[in-house]
Amino acid sequence: MKLAEVVKQCNLELTPTDTSLDREVTGGYCSDLLSDVMAHGRKGNIWITLQAHPNIIAVAVLKELSAIVLVNGRKPDGETINKARSEKVPLLMSELSAFDLIGQLYGLGLRGTL
Repeated sequence: MKLAEVVKQCNLELTPTDTSLDREVTGGYCSDLLSDVMAHGRKGNIWITLQAHPNIIAVAVLKELSAIVLVNGRKPDGETINKARSEKVPLLMSELSAFDLIGQLYGLGLRGTL
């Protein structure tokens, strides 16, 4: 499934807005521990997290993730947005809890990867 479809179906907000959504999403992973995502995230996953600091971008690049979704209405700071822009990482935001968002993603046919 293309990231653009996930954004549309789950009503996600994109920042930076000039980032391409033409990526394939192969599954999902939810964790707030960077080391856990580095160990278990898979290429093409969409990562659901509460973390909003710049280090999440480095992990997404390292693991070749399709996007990061910040849940519970979390907003990234300017440094995180700038790093996402420079690394071309789609940074998405949702007002939903991780539990509710994952339920929506599961309903779209996306599955976890472990």
